Order: sequence, then C-alpha cells, then structure tokens
Amino acid sequence: MDNHNSVNGIREFALRRGAVVHYMPLDAEMRLADPACHLPPASADSPSLFAFPAQSNFSGVRHPLELVGLAQSLGYRVLLDAAAFVPTHKLSLRTVRPDFVPVSFYKMFGYPTGVGALIARREALAHLARPWFAGGTVETVSIVAQMHVMRQGLAAFEDGTPDFLAIPAVAEGLALLEAVGMDALTEHVEDLTRVMLDGLRELRYADGRPGVRIYGPDSLTDRGGSVAFNVLDREGRVVWYDDVVRGAAAHGISLRGGCFCNHGSVESAFGHTAAQTRRCLEATRQGFTIARFAECMRGLPLGAVRASLGLASNQSDVERLIQFLADSIEAEDVRGR
Repeated sequence: MDNHNSVNGIREFALRRGAVVHYMPLDAEMRLADPACHLPPASADSPSLFAFPAQSNFSGVRHPLELVGLAQSLGYRVLLDAAAFVPTHKLSLRTVRPDFVPVSFYKMFGYPTGVGALIARREALAHLARPWFAGGTVETVSIVAQMHVMRQGLAAFEDGTPDFLAIPAVAEGLALLEAVGMDALTEHVEDLTRVMLDGLRELRYADGRPGVRIYGPDSLTDRGGSVAFNVLDREGRVVWYDDVVRGAAAHGISLRGGCFCNHGSVESAFGHTAAQTRRCLEATRQGFTIARFAECMRGLPLGAVRASLGLASNQSDVERLIQFLADSIEAEDVRGR
C-alpha cells in the first residue's frame, strides 16, 4: 500500500498478462501490518514479483529490509525502491540482495534533475523479455523480414540516448556524499527530524486541541526525514493542504502538498474505501478535477503536507516552519491574509 506510483504502474502490465495483484496493508503507524502473514508463497508455475519501498516517500517509515530475503525464500524476485532511502542512509547490496533497485540521483544530492538508475542483478535481468524495442536497444532490425535482434544485458533496456551531458555530475554528487559521510548525514537528519516532530506535537490551540495531525510514527524508530501531516482547524477538521503549502511559500518555506505520488498511503491514512473511491472516480472520470473528486468523497482528506529533511537542511529551517505553523494556528489562517 505504500508504493510509489512508478511501482504501482507495474500493476497494469501484470493485470494484462492475467497475473494476480495483491497489496499488503498498512497499520495505524503506516507500517506494513504483519508482513510475514500477508506474503504467501509465490506461484511455482509463473514468475512472481514483490515490490516495496525501503523508506516511504509519504510517511518516512523505513520498512524492514529483512523482507527482501524473506520474499526471495518464498520464491519471489524483489524490487526494492530505494529512491527515498539512499539520500540519507547506507544500503549495502552485499548484505541486502534485492533483484532490482531504482534510485534517483537528484534526490540524493539535488542535481542533475531527472537522472536516476535501475540497478539489476544480471541473473534477474536475464529473465526479462521485452515485447518491443526502441532506440539503441537492438543490434539490428529488418523491415523486409520483420525481424529484430535485441542487444544483450542492460543495453536491451536503455531506450534512447542517455543524458550524457548531465551524467558526469553524478560522480561529483557521490563524491560530495562521501566527503560528508553517510553516517554523519544520517545522524544530522535524525536530529532535525526529532526537532520537527517535537515541534509539531506541541502545536495546539488555546483550549488544548491539537493543531496538527501527523501521519506515520511520531518517534524516530525506523523512520526517515520525511514527515507528513495536516493542519487542523479549531474544530479538528483538516485544512486544505494547498492552502498550507501556499501560505508557507509566501513565507519562503518550501513544502509539498497532495499525495506525493503515493495514493495507497493516502487512502490508508484517510480511510478511503474501495467502494466509495471507485464510485467517485467513475462519477468524475469525464472532466476530472480534484475539487469534483473531493466533493464526491464527502469531506474525506485527499492529501497531506510533507516536510522533507536532507543534506541541505538545518535547524533554522525547521524552526521557521514550526513558527509559521504556530502563527497560522494562532491566527486561524494558514494563508497569512
């Protein structure tokens, strides 16, 4: 339920081939709920894939890496989404041995935008068969014979021309992280996350009612530096996330609002049911807008606000955010009008 949409999209390929798609549920802390009990043995008749994020890009939860070995022992290939994890944590592919690991370099050190990588074990890559070709993925193509010969290994999966002008910057970015030290960076982010969580918990109205609702763990146990929350009004209703984001931007504070391409976590956090969601999606499919969908969902929140901490963050950033929220709650106006 906590997968990024880039992983959810694999579902459509699986369904077209007649595969069964199953989502593992989340508990109240946005962690995988008893994952060992929700992971049945893989089918012996066809290949099976288990995909999960090392760290949630919604709640910051770090899911247990031991699931990689457990799933493989049950007959699965494993895709470990490490995009939100590796910017602030070490990941040894000698110790943890997933079959596929996507990473985003711009999330690790901010540049170059849009450059990432899919790390794949050779034996896993050899089991993939592409039903199409494009760009430089073929050795040769015949039009008259209507045949083609695919390239071998990773080259068969790299469509088009890589961004060769930006890719050299990756080496500089990795050198920066090495100079800072991943252990030091992990500790830095944990310290800032502690300050942020403490500050958010203390935000209250004069009558003692909470001003913020945090989604996911409110402790540092197995969590990273992404914190999802919503501002509440005096009656305990969720303030529209876009108002919070716009108000923060007016004060020079960068927040993210919405689903963060992680609709499963949003649906879990806000109690969206399959029946109601399906009905509202069907009703608003033509001319879909968030406003129409929100009206159909009858007041259920559709997104949250996320503050993410990393290499460039400092304590002043966190203090400014907490002060902005405190002032907004006191004035009962997050837009600062």
